[in-house]
Amino acid sequence: MATDFSFNYGPRVIAGAGIAARLAEHLPAGPVLFVTDAALLGMGLPRTALAALRKAGHDMVIFDRVEADPSAATVLVCAEAGRAGGVTSVVGFGGGSPMDVAKLAAYLIGSGDALDDIYGVGQARGARLPLVLVPTTAGTGSEATPISIVTVGDTEKKGVVSDPLIADIAALDPGLTVGLPRHVTAATGIDAMVHAIEAYTSARLKNPLSDALAREALRLLAANLLKACDAPEDLEARGAMLLGSHLAGVAFANAPVGGVHALAYPLGGHFHVPHGHSNALMLRQVLRHNLPGAAPLYAELGGAIGAGGGAEGFIDALEALMLATGLPLELKALGISHNQLPLLAAEAMKQQRLLINNPVPITEGDALGLYQQAW
Repeated sequence: MATDFSFNYGPRVIAGAGIAARLAEHLPAGPVLFVTDAALLGMGLPRTALAALRKAGHDMVIFDRVEADPSAATVLVCAEAGRAGGVTSVVGFGGGSPMDVAKLAAYLIGSGDALDDIYGVGQARGARLPLVLVPTTAGTGSEATPISIVTVGDTEKKGVVSDPLIADIAALDPGLTVGLPRHVTAATGIDAMVHAIEAYTSARLKNPLSDALAREALRLLAANLLKACDAPEDLEARGAMLLGSHLAGVAFANAPVGGVHALAYPLGGHFHVPHGHSNALMLRQVLRHNLPGAAPLYAELGGAIGAGGGAEGFIDALEALMLATGLPLELKALGISHNQLPLLAAEAMKQQRLLINNPVPITEGDALGLYQQAW
């Protein structure tokens, strides 16, 4: 067990059905930059939160132009909207994309830094605006992490990983996740499970606190994923999924993710496969690749979710759970051709920030083989 380590517990958490109506209690006076996406705004999901903020006297600058796999250009436009509105705080409301954009906008406005200067680990060292994040999916854990991922150019994913991106408040309101379609509940839930698994097996910075959170996160997620899919209005299951996602987020914010994410990112960048689904597509293959270096840890995680049979039994249990959600788990089912796999393998090698955390090395040849297995 590690005796020398550092650990950041992340934002203050407020949780409960309806908690999103109380955001004003945690914001300073002045205009608020409210970052979301057009689909959520069209569904009316932010209505209660916006009404409560206005009632509390806040002028609102609503930025709803966040796309899936948000671009660096979107971040810059969002930050400029906030500057023009003289905002004093930022709320990110939505899935990982709006929250990632909100984190960067709060930092860019508060610090005056340039986005191009802060890519990588520990490059953002300035001060950001007060920041509250409200997840509407139980999956990305973005509300818990100092990480923001954007698309640079047409396809390349780049990350900003720095402590100033950690929010002041994470507001976990299970009522906001009730209306999610089954496939979104499934994909985001599996995303959170991958966060827990990869944090627990990370080759760098794994520690007793991240381990404890990752195990509990995986237990909550595995026990409630199908409940949330099959009975979407079950607030208890939805709340357990949100908490599991958050705990996994805190875990991987401290013990970073690895090969599954590295191979998932090119699927999003080139084929716009939603991030959680990308992780689901590559999970079984990467876990089996990692068996020589991680089998005892996988067996421990199997025990946490009640799966017997050691490491292989754990992987089999995950596969059965993913299949039960109904998500397609083959690349060809998503229209990806076999001759595009070498491109994916080459692109995965750009994710060295993640690959160095994997318990077993992944070469470009390995990556090609893993994509072929997933095809």
